[in-house]
Amino acid sequence: MHTDDGLRARLVRIGGELVDRAGPSAVSLREIARCAGVSHGAPRRYFPTHLELLSAIAREGYADLAAMADAALSQAPGDPRTRLSVLVRAYLDFAITRPGRYELMFRHDLLASGHLRLRDASLPLFQLLTELVAQARPNLEPSAQVVAGALWANLHGIAQLWQWGSLPLATGATDPDALLDTALTAHLGPAT
Repeated sequence: MHTDDGLRARLVRIGGELVDRAGPSAVSLREIARCAGVSHGAPRRYFPTHLELLSAIAREGYADLAAMADAALSQAPGDPRTRLSVLVRAYLDFAITRPGRYELMFRHDLLASGHLRLRDASLPLFQLLTELVAQARPNLEPSAQVVAGALWANLHGIAQLWQWGSLPLATGATDPDALLDTALTAHLGPAT
């Protein structure tokens, strides 16, 4: 017999694995219940709606992305530009290796739903990006927050277009590092 918290966590983990394997559209409460070996009604005790379950999976994705970023940054030298480079690479690596979860994490319907305060879970990584931008370019105009937002939008575009195969096809690139370096330079200016 599973504890309530244990079963809830297991349902989220299994749902996340399904999202990673088959994409968000493949995830249903019934399919998660089947994979978890519980009755088809069991997930509804923890997630009354499909959006609540997807929000829990997305929240776990933000925690996983934050852990990846922290691990990568713990190995990075102290200068802000290098740390930014490491952070954006970790972000892209997450997007490429877990495309279903990445897609789910940025779905507007989930962020707007308010379930599990998902929008709040997305903010710490953006705050870190903003802090590193401010450190890399202390007197930046427009503000570091606006530049970080533009950089994040650029990274999101690189992640999506790389995942779809459009950027490798258009640029001939076999690795996105040059694109990431170019995005940093476009938003921060040349490295000094």
